[in-house]
Amino acid sequence: MHDILPADMPAWNQLEDAYRALAESYGYRQIRTPIVEKTALFARSIGEITDIVEKEMYSFEDRNGDSLSLRPENTASVVRAGLQAGLLQDQQHRLWYSGPMFRHERPQKGRYRQFHQLGAETFGIAGADIEAELILLAARLWKRLDLDAIELQINSLGSSRCRQKFRTVLVEYFRDHYQALDEDSQRRLESNPLRILDSKNVEMQNMIEAAPTLQDSLDQESRDHFSELTDILDQTSVPYQVNRRLVRGLDYYCHTVFEWVTDTLGAQGTVCGGGRYDSLVEQLGGKPNYAAGFSMGCERLIAMLHDQGKADSESGCDVYLLMRGENSVARAQQIAESIRDQMPRLELVVHAGAGSFKSQMRKADKSGAQIALILGESEIEAGTVAVKFLRKDEAQAEILQSDVVTQLASLLD
Repeated sequence: MHDILPADMPAWNQLEDAYRALAESYGYRQIRTPIVEKTALFARSIGEITDIVEKEMYSFEDRNGDSLSLRPENTASVVRAGLQAGLLQDQQHRLWYSGPMFRHERPQKGRYRQFHQLGAETFGIAGADIEAELILLAARLWKRLDLDAIELQINSLGSSRCRQKFRTVLVEYFRDHYQALDEDSQRRLESNPLRILDSKNVEMQNMIEAAPTLQDSLDQESRDHFSELTDILDQTSVPYQVNRRLVRGLDYYCHTVFEWVTDTLGAQGTVCGGGRYDSLVEQLGGKPNYAAGFSMGCERLIAMLHDQGKADSESGCDVYLLMRGENSVARAQQIAESIRDQMPRLELVVHAGAGSFKSQMRKADKSGAQIALILGESEIEAGTVAVKFLRKDEAQAEILQSDVVTQLASLLD
């Protein structure tokens, strides 16, 4: 887990502000869920035989003896919130979220044990058009951030019937290669064999590549659904690669799954992933419902912004107000508040903590301000304020206090 320091915040605000504006422009509304949930929620949604539930969740018993967990992801929480609030009964919803998630795994570039996600979840929409919309939203975010080197991979997992058929074929294949499976894969063979396809074990890759593909088990309805998605992506000029080994890491996906990946972050190359998960609402106690969504990792995207030289950095304030003389402090604050009333977007810092005029000027320069306003006893008597330009070679000037807002607007332009 790590701190996000003030110098880091411009890039974070850049990403979060861009995503918020974009999601809302597509008609998505924000939802916030608790960081702590009942452990059973994630065991039911993610699956008990998963690395997340078995090894990575931060779980504990509270004073009532209930097992609680820090959320490792937010989709299950959004579904739970929607069910409790009655939002998922014969209604369509487009929702977006942001916030911290927690997994106890090995930290690496762009991945920490407390990490942050931006995401979107949709409910009540059956077609591939909503899956395409989610992909298009993400694609537009990469454009808005001017990020390069992100590739879209897609696949179809088909319906639950298709997956069951494929599961039977896959189990037979892996049983024939049982000795080549690592310990985790042997354990998953009966509980969730599809997850073996997602293994990162280098020694198993040739055997996995030779395994049957889910494509061979898809029925016509699933093929048509996937074809609808690719038609929309083709017509909207979104490049993609069909990756038949892409299954995503969670149990609840069906039909379309997708990942945006990069080769600039080392082994952990996924920056955004999602798909359709129609069974999850019913799995968590609701009526059957259509659902699709995605999540993206903030730390990874911010690392990419920095690596590509696209990250916003601290720019400093606009104006630094300093003062000379014992009687100037209260008047300086009064002037500052008057300026803020009329120029609410101006970044104005008023010097605090006394100090010599020379030390105040050093702090004004270090602040990154374009202009220093200087208020001393002589300026108070004359009803003026001195203006010193910190970033360009212009002579110091005097302006009337009554005209300070008008003058600042023109001077900062």
